Amino acid sequence: MPKLGRLRERWAGVTPEVRDGALAAAVTAAAFVPGLTMIGAQFGDLPRHDGGFAAVLLVLGTTLPLAVRSRWPAATLAIIATCFAAHEVLAYSPTFGSLALYFALYSAGAREERLRRTVPAAASAGYVVFAVLVALRGSPSDLLTYLVYYVVLVLFWALGALVRQRRRQEAERRRLTARAAAADERARLARELHDVVTHHVTAMVVQADAAQYLPAESVPEVLAAITGSGRDALTELRFLLGVLEATGARTPGLSALPGLVEQPGRDVELVETGERPALPPETELTAYRIVQEALTNAAKYAAGRPATVRVDYGADRLEVEVTTRGPATAPGALGSGGRGLAGLRDRVDALGGRFTAGPSDDGFRVSARFPTEAVPVGGDR
Repeated sequence: MPKLGRLRERWAGVTPEVRDGALAAAVTAAAFVPGLTMIGAQFGDLPRHDGGFAAVLLVLGTTLPLAVRSRWPAATLAIIATCFAAHEVLAYSPTFGSLALYFALYSAGAREERLRRTVPAAASAGYVVFAVLVALRGSPSDLLTYLVYYVVLVLFWALGALVRQRRRQEAERRRLTARAAAADERARLARELHDVVTHHVTAMVVQADAAQYLPAESVPEVLAAITGSGRDALTELRFLLGVLEATGARTPGLSALPGLVEQPGRDVELVETGERPALPPETELTAYRIVQEALTNAAKYAAGRPATVRVDYGADRLEVEVTTRGPATAPGALGSGGRGLAGLRDRVDALGGRFTAGPSDDGFRVSARFPTEAVPVGGDR
């Protein structure tokens, strides 16, 4: 079985031109093997005879065009059908090479696109002329024989047409899948841009507003924090550009939480419990964005109020919770599921977790629970 698998892999890597050439060579060689003549197709009941050199040329004209059946299926069918018809009308001895007509019909049905309606019509008309010529030569075959042979030829064409249709449907399915994946990626990048820009710009605004109420000796520290927020925004924006350009830039994760919460003008406590396991990058990035979005909303709607960020690392789950203490000044804005929170909910759901955001007894709480391994969309949860 391993050898058979390797042979299949090698054959799958062979180009259509090489396959067609091998098929043409095999059928041509078999056409001159005396023991295989009984397999050849024979139309009508005319007395058979050896046609000599002319018969050999017609056999070669029937088999060798298979070498280009993938590239020029309609032309291949026309040449093979003409040579086969001449071979039968002249009542030459049957050969295995006559089976090339079936391969040509299948290939035309499977690969011909531009003339997919013209070819079967022309082939049917040609078959009528061929049958009339055989009958005029004195073949005693009745009408049923002609009809049965025509049905056989149509079946080979129909099989190829079915393969062409399925190939087209598969190509359309891949196109739609690629389009959906691109749309999902655009939506994800839009959420990333929202999280990055909203968080850092809000932090800069809050810090700048706080600077006017601080002593003069604290202003340089605030200005440095504003500069740091701007640089962080540029770093993350460069990361997003790196994603677009597939540069492999590093995503922010849970290790970056201390730098996220320790900024002037904020009263935020970070509490981490348990031992941090190795987590999928998307899980770490989503957890980071949850904290980032929650602190951004806290700065916008509950300025100056203390907040607590809790991260609990368990054996099979990760829990993240951000609580802003005291009554929120605009709970509706926080809990309505704006672009930021709604986008985070979608991302947590896609990872097999649970996301909640809303008022609590001690303020406003945003929380999420993840499995330690991401669950694919549509997978078991």
